[in-house]
Amino acid sequence: MISELVKSFQPYRVVEGNYRIRLDKNESPYDLPGEVKEKIFEELREIAFNRYPHITSMPAREAIADFYGVSPDNVAVGNGSDELLSYLVRLFEGNHIVITPPTFGMYSFYAKLNNVPVVEVPLREDFTLDGEAVAKKAKNARVVFIASPNNPTGNLQPEEEIIRVLETGRPVVLDEAYAEFAGKSLWKLIEEYPNLVVLRTFSKAFGMAGIRVGYMLAGEEIVDALYRIKSPFSVGIMTMTAIRVALRHADLMEKTVRKIVEERERMGRKLGELAYPSDANFLLVRLNAYEELLKRGIVVRKLSGRLEGHIRVTVGRRWENDAFLEAVEEIAGDSDVGGL
Repeated sequence: MISELVKSFQPYRVVEGNYRIRLDKNESPYDLPGEVKEKIFEELREIAFNRYPHITSMPAREAIADFYGVSPDNVAVGNGSDELLSYLVRLFEGNHIVITPPTFGMYSFYAKLNNVPVVEVPLREDFTLDGEAVAKKAKNARVVFIASPNNPTGNLQPEEEIIRVLETGRPVVLDEAYAEFAGKSLWKLIEEYPNLVVLRTFSKAFGMAGIRVGYMLAGEEIVDALYRIKSPFSVGIMTMTAIRVALRHADLMEKTVRKIVEERERMGRKLGELAYPSDANFLLVRLNAYEELLKRGIVVRKLSGRLEGHIRVTVGRRWENDAFLEAVEEIAGDSDVGGL
């Protein structure tokens, strides 16, 4: 009864248990400020819950468009960026998708789910994009996925390498889930490159992972095509209200981002050569310490493949980060750990 394709997927495993520190999901350690929540609740009291939301999430699209200074026709909103990824794999013509490992695993997940072959073009030794190599594999590709900052390595990709891929004319999804922490975005290139889709999210910098909303910026033709196949009513009234209110208080988000970036830099200095430079809200760390950290009540992300023996740690609150750093010092023992 169950298809062989579905049987081939591994179940999504979550680390369960009473762990005191969770630094494994790249969430913001800070919730929405109470004053913002109150404004969301106030607006929700005036909204009828018995009616379906707008079929194409137009209230949210208008708010995002106003924030960026573009047309709502350049914006699509999804129940998390993952929903949009699932459609982007199906949206375009082509034989395969191109990914650049090590990178976000959901690109290949949705390709496999849709029986679309995956072509891998590994990142260079320093985890930067080889635009020429990717461009060669982009011929007849449905879509090329590029994450910048990249997850799990944390680095921005060079603009000139991304443009090399864009100039092939094939669809390119630039996943900028962590762009706020880098202070740089290439979203304005959608005006120059009609084959570009820029993917963003409210889950990271805005601290709204529990609300589940992602969005994309692209040319009108791509957005229109996506809404031709997208499930209606997938973004609810509560979510759209939260988006509109949060964007009116983006200055508070920027303040939180500055705090997280300061902590990221402090952690990087403490870890020294153990940590790779990062433009995101997490650090890639050269230390095979997943199990030992778990014993100490600290959950981080265990990596495999090319990054076997590495961990990814989300920047948390200062006390959480201090506990992590102290644990690393214990685990590393007498090794050189960059002045911890």
